[in-house]
Amino acid sequence: MGTDYIPNDSYKKDMGNRLRKYRKQENLTQEKMAEILDVTIKHYSEVERGIIGLSVQKLLFISNYFGLSLDYLLKGETNDNYLPFPLVQTYLSCPKEKRQYLLRLLKDIDKLIHCDSTADGDVPADSDND
Repeated sequence: MGTDYIPNDSYKKDMGNRLRKYRKQENLTQEKMAEILDVTIKHYSEVERGIIGLSVQKLLFISNYFGLSLDYLLKGETNDNYLPFPLVQTYLSCPKEKRQYLLRLLKDIDKLIHCDSTADGDVPADSDND
């Protein structure tokens, strides 16, 4: 940064909107989020309204809690290569000898999601729902 750096706090309002969205998706109140983050309700309310920001420590916690990248939280930018934290955490907590089964399951889910024959809502022919 040069000496002509001018701080831009405009990210706070957008970040607050993203936090509100994910808090509501999890059916959490502002009071509960404040408790989770160990801040006052007033402080958390001001974060969601974009008046103030959060410490790096709190942002890292929220990133892990909601499984969001910091780029998304702070800038609204998504990275297709980013793996949500809960998925990474599940893989890492899986015993090494069983990780192959988890990866196979994910590949099978990917096949189901991208299967063209069920695009119109039909059940696949090999289904047990006959």
